[in-house]
Amino acid sequence: MTPFDLPVWIVLTFLFLFGCCIGSFLNVCVYRFPQHDSLFDQLKGINSPPSCCPQCRQRISPRDNVPILGWLMLKGKCRNCGMGISSRYPIIEFVNGALFVILYLLEVPTGYLETIEESFLYTPIGPQIVEGWSAELHVNLRYLYHLVLIEALLVASLIDWDLKIIPDGSTVPAMFVGITVAVTVGHVHLVPVWFQDPSLTRVVMNLLPDSWEWLQSDFAVPDWTTSSPHLHGLAVSLAGFIVGGGMIWGVRLIGQWVLRREAMGFGDVILMAMIGSFLGWQSVVMIFFLAPLCALCGVVVSVVSLKQREIPYGPYISFAALIVVMFFRQLWPFWERIFSMGIVVPVMGIIGALLLAISLYGIQLTKLCLGIPLYYPDDYEEWTSADQLGYLYSENHDRRQGRWRQTTSDWPGIDSGQGTLASDQWHHPPASDWQTTQQRHGPQDGLR
Repeated sequence: MTPFDLPVWIVLTFLFLFGCCIGSFLNVCVYRFPQHDSLFDQLKGINSPPSCCPQCRQRISPRDNVPILGWLMLKGKCRNCGMGISSRYPIIEFVNGALFVILYLLEVPTGYLETIEESFLYTPIGPQIVEGWSAELHVNLRYLYHLVLIEALLVASLIDWDLKIIPDGSTVPAMFVGITVAVTVGHVHLVPVWFQDPSLTRVVMNLLPDSWEWLQSDFAVPDWTTSSPHLHGLAVSLAGFIVGGGMIWGVRLIGQWVLRREAMGFGDVILMAMIGSFLGWQSVVMIFFLAPLCALCGVVVSVVSLKQREIPYGPYISFAALIVVMFFRQLWPFWERIFSMGIVVPVMGIIGALLLAISLYGIQLTKLCLGIPLYYPDDYEEWTSADQLGYLYSENHDRRQGRWRQTTSDWPGIDSGQGTLASDQWHHPPASDWQTTQQRHGPQDGLR
């Protein structure tokens, strides 16, 4: 199913080289996005100023900008001043090229007479057969759609790992692409926005009061999902946006309420909402539960070896999203049974939020019983102008220390403002008084 029936090795070679070039561009984004606060300035800063050495400020020549090879030819040093260039740049370029290849092999069947059922994103209820579309066009277009998501996740993860922030430049433009393409194409989703097992729904409804019968329905997948593909694409993307951002926002609020500290950064909220705009709400629920498992190793290393209580969560969310995209076919059978419960799924979500709050209260109660402080003081306090003046005063209590005696008196308001006027006059009398004393009584021990 390669474009124009090209040999697979040609397509994969092109994808690797193109991915390395895009990886070089991602390095620029990772370096420049955190330098600006607003989204407009972040996007504007990609091209301005041109790439140059941070030490000698010499522009990097095109031959030195060749991905991977440029760094190898320079031996990891600037051509002009010899400043070392981090090996992280060629590593990111290589990893990005490898991601282009691996994702293509998983999403696009490349063997002889392969069918769309061989794709790792295949599900029986997904948009596998689109009227007027060839299977080749469908799988390749969805591959490009997911590439945008993967690139945004890579940039956001690297910045979050370095600085514990996720700038809007790494998420908002990709979110716009996710929603726009979903509406325009209408067939890039993984599963419908809503589906259920009618037999399972009827069993559940038998356990509820008769007033809930209006929720019962006999359809598995609503007919409008196929008759109105563009509207359905918008529904999938917006549902993923709301559920993805809403879950992290809920954890953020519950953590703030119980722990009295920020449990999730707002950048994580936007990151999860962006993922949902591409993959739909069912996938972000899967990612929400997979991300903590991915973070376990990172938590152990950070807490035990680095003695850090806070870790960037964005990289683990991104890694969980990558797992869902690459291994969706293996993960989906288990999750499909859960999402087939229909109206029960939102109820389970509400119950899960209550259990989270109860478990956090249980942790606080355990800490109280063990004598562990419930709340940690803020790591950073505001440094006021009074703090700065007090610091400077304590560093140099005597402003005449280490200086020659002046023959003219200073303005007394300086010492008066510091409350040291009397002691300063005793230690350093005015020059006229000192000269008079010398003339009348000669040198005195206290005035030498």
